[in-house]
Amino acid sequence: MLKKFKDLTEREILALAISSEEEDGRIYGEFADALRESYPATADMFEGMREEEAVHRDRLLAMFKERFGDRIPLIRRENVKGFIRRNPTWLVRPLGVNVARRQAEVMEMEAQRFYQKAIARTTDASTRELLNRLADEERKHTQTAGDLEEKHLTLSAKAAEDASHQRLFLLQVVQPGLLGLMDGSISTLAPLFAAAFATHNSWDAFRVGLAASIGAGISMGFSESQSDDGSLTGRGSPWLRGAITGLMTMAGGLGHTLPFLIGNFHIATLVAIIVVGFELAAIAYIRHRYMDTPFLQATFQVVVGGFLVFLAGYLIGSS
Repeated sequence: MLKKFKDLTEREILALAISSEEEDGRIYGEFADALRESYPATADMFEGMREEEAVHRDRLLAMFKERFGDRIPLIRRENVKGFIRRNPTWLVRPLGVNVARRQAEVMEMEAQRFYQKAIARTTDASTRELLNRLADEERKHTQTAGDLEEKHLTLSAKAAEDASHQRLFLLQVVQPGLLGLMDGSISTLAPLFAAAFATHNSWDAFRVGLAASIGAGISMGFSESQSDDGSLTGRGSPWLRGAITGLMTMAGGLGHTLPFLIGNFHIATLVAIIVVGFELAAIAYIRHRYMDTPFLQATFQVVVGGFLVFLAGYLIGSS
């Protein structure tokens, strides 16, 4: 059963402060370790914050022993009502730098509120003095965090980390997404239009396109998730990459499949061809935007590939 904050004794409040400072320090240390390779400046900032938390914990521990002795009650945030439940983001790999920074801000604000509430509900003069000292320590910590950020996150360091963030986004999101979109948009053209020109029936073409899109999405998703575990390449979670690739493959195929829900075969085919044009243009733009491929070259490659697959489907379906 959770304990209400107002029911805590002075001894328990100080014990809670000690355990909280120790936990925060360990979290900052985890953030530093997780971000060291890709975001070294931010990792140094979190390491400095961890050291500050260790100093605060030691001083709080000395205060507790002076007033209450050596035995510290076992009480943590999760034993007291009112504290924010923390998601263990420090266990996630790869860890997003913005996620770590946002959680650190929440942790600092929560610690300040803890000390302020403790001061507000205490009437004993000596206890109020003790809690004021703790609040001062936390305010100093907040100021120190700002100093550390200014020290470590210089303009050049931020620029380097932004570039690193872009590289990770490219590896973990754009590349698997583009791979899926290209495969779904191009590989499903042949079976879809082969069925369309063989049957001249919109519903039959739709069913073939739907089956091809879903099948290709499942196949590409599993293939990408098994390609590597991301530990050496920096490509992130294999299951996340697989999900992105599979969904984008499915989306690429469904884009020109959905028009065949139109009952009139000729109108449905015309709309599907227009959609294919937009899909190929989108692929060319993404390759130009994120892969540094010249736009005309990207357009030529995508259009030629798409046209050849479409032509194969047309010839097979019309034969």
